[in-house]
Formats: sequence, structure tokens, C-alpha cells
Amino acid sequence: MKAEISTLEVSFNQILETLIAKKAENEEFTIKLNCERSQFTRLNHAKIRQTGYVADGWVELTLMANQRSSFRQFPFTGNSETDWQAAYKALQELRDELPVLPSDTYLVLPSGNNTSREVNTGSLLTADVLVPNILEQVNELDFTGIYAGGIAIRAYGDSCGQKHWFATDSFTLDYSLFIASGQAVKGIFAGSNWDTAAYTAKISEGKKLLKLLSSAPKELPRGQYKTYFAPAAVADLLGMLSWGAVSEADIQQGNSALAVLSRQEKQLSPAFSLKENFQRGLVPRFNELGETAAPELPIIDNGKLVNTLINSRTAKEYKKIANGANSSETLRAPEISPGNLVYEQILPSLDTGLYVSNLHYLNWSDRPKGRITGMTRYACFWVENGEIVAPIENLRFDESLYRFWGENLVDFTNFQEFIPEVGTYESRQLGGSLVPGMLVDDFTYTL
Repeated sequence: MKAEISTLEVSFNQILETLIAKKAENEEFTIKLNCERSQFTRLNHAKIRQTGYVADGWVELTLMANQRSSFRQFPFTGNSETDWQAAYKALQELRDELPVLPSDTYLVLPSGNNTSREVNTGSLLTADVLVPNILEQVNELDFTGIYAGGIAIRAYGDSCGQKHWFATDSFTLDYSLFIASGQAVKGIFAGSNWDTAAYTAKISEGKKLLKLLSSAPKELPRGQYKTYFAPAAVADLLGMLSWGAVSEADIQQGNSALAVLSRQEKQLSPAFSLKENFQRGLVPRFNELGETAAPELPIIDNGKLVNTLINSRTAKEYKKIANGANSSETLRAPEISPGNLVYEQILPSLDTGLYVSNLHYLNWSDRPKGRITGMTRYACFWVENGEIVAPIENLRFDESLYRFWGENLVDFTNFQEFIPEVGTYESRQLGGSLVPGMLVDDFTYTL
């Protein structure tokens, strides 16, 4: 694999050198590489349904001249001769296109001389032992899931000579355990090193929840209930902040759910702290312009908004200072700080209320007020006197983040879980969220 990564890097460098040599004096450009070598294995009823190896990649070339820009994507083969010819053809097409495009007042040109090279090697299961290692623990269960693992590469280069190379080994196993009634326990196991003991513990936990699902579900009237949210559910709520919340452009344009927090009209709980943390090596620190974010960037510190995500375009438009955010100003490596609630005290501290493992269908119901709506899903339970007594029917909720991360936040757990991005549309997604579980008073369920 190291030899293949080296070959791919040589071909990418060849593209960059060719474009620098061929560009006109008034032209600037950026190139971005997305490449992977991945094993995909789909499982159903604890049997293989589909398996295969994917070698894929593409380069996006953006050409800029006379305050105009356009881009082309072309396949990345790893063959230097083929790849640089495709790059030169794309350059010529873009030259013909630029003069007929409108000018862009806030176009940001590449600048600086940043370079970086980061290769994170892991220990993944090889194809010949992958299936036995996964299925040995679940062969008596209705186990359905997809494994995606291998090397993923992101790279950047531009006309100023900036160059970044990022490669990482990682895997995700996104699975569900079903019972005959159709109820299910959902789990995600991920990382850069396959740990059999950790996987066994994860499946054992799922089996326990599966037994609890077999009793008749309890219907609950709408109302407010004390609720424990497992880390996967916390990650779902956190994901909403990338959709019109932490972006400086959204705040400036009046679209942000954190606008009142930014104006200091409201404050979240002192127990709530959020930061971007790139030090786990799961996503690159560089963005689409080769700018490098700090290893850590605090966003909410003890309930107060201390930074937003600002890219260079937003900085130019609103006279702010950029901090290496991506083009959409979304979270790439978020981490919520842990609290004091220990694992053994989750149910006793909940006492009577809801244990929520997962959520889905999240959306803003009132963005200016930070209200989020969504539904419970997978292995959610009614708890009485610190004991799980029955699974629940799915509930819809509608609640403000200023309540569940504000005055109604009881505590976060003293442990965190990494909840990975598992999307594979167009390419394997990288990164994820490092989050604790959380206990909340009077969470509002509407249906």
C-alpha cells in the first residue's frame, strides 16, 4: 500500500508541476484531489451479500483570471502520463470558458506558501479475514450492515506553490441488529486500528439492548420528559450546527441559529464546550484554498460563543479574519467536552424518563430560536426508578438548543465516543464527531 500511495503522490505532483508550467501569467489555479482504495462489504442476515474493492479518484481544477473562475473535474488514475494530459485538456477548456462568465466581486485567489504532508497508517482487517472477524460475534443474530475501509487521500496544490498531501487508513462498520418485530439496535464501530476486544464489547452491549426490545413497546403521551441521549444521538444534534449555526456568513446574513448567542443575548450551560480538534488525524486541516486551520479551535467555551467558522471569502466580504474554515463553513472535526456523569450512574441519574439511543429526520423548526425537530429511532426505552422497563414507540420532538444545551442540561458523561461519518455517496466520507452522552431535564416531545 505504501508503494501505491507513493505512486499516486508522484502523479499528483506531476499534475501540479505541469499546470504551473502551462498557466498564463494572468492566471491562477487550485487543484484538489479526492482518492481512495477501499474494501466494501455488505452483510445481511449475518451473511455476505456483496463485496468488492474500489480504486477511485478525481481531481478538481479551478482556474481564475480577470476576477472570474470556473472548474473542471477529471478522473485521477495514478498514471502520470494520463493524468497530466487530462489536466492540460481541462486547463484549455477552462480558458475558453472564463471570458463569457460574470465577474465575482469576492473571488479569493490562492496565496501563501503553506505545505504539509501527513500520512496516518492504521491496522485494518485484510480482505481474507474481514468477514470471519465481523460475523463470528453475530452469526446467531439478524445482523445487517456495511463495512467500508481502506486508505483515503485528500490533496491540494495551487499556482502559488502551496501543496498539501493527506492520507489516512480508516474503517467504519455501520450495522443494525434486528428482532422479528422489526425493532432494531443500531451500532457503529470505527477507527484506524481494528480492535477485536472493543468490537466484542460493542456487540455484547447491542445484544443486551436487543433483549430489552422484545417486550411490548410503551406508548407515551406528548409532553416533557427527562431524557438521556446516548453519544450517537448527541452527534445527530451536533450535526445541526453545521446547517446554519456556526458559520460566520450565516450569522452575518441573519440565517444562524446561534445569532442570539453571538449577540450575547443568551448563554448556554457552562457545562457545554465545543471545539474543532484536528489532532486525531482523521481529516485534513487544509481547506479548498490550501489554508490550514489551527490544530484546535474553540467555538463554544463554557456556554459562550468564542469563535465562528470563517473562510477567506466570508472574511473578504465582511472584513473578518479567516480561520481556515472550509467553503461551507461547516464543522469538520468537532468535539464536545465530557462532563462528570459516569456510565454506571446513567440510569440511576435518569431515574424516570427516556433513554434515547438514536435520532433521525432532524431539521430546524424555528432556526432563529434554535428549535430542532426530529424523531427517536432504534433502541429507545422508557425508564422507571433507574431501570429500563419497555421500549417506546417512536416520538417526534421539538426543542430549542438553548434549553437542552442551556438551562435544562444536567450533565455530560465523563466518557466520549467517536461517531464517524459513514456516507459513501461519490466517495467515502472522512472524520466524525467526538461526543459524550448527555442528560437533559424536560425535553419536549410533541407527537
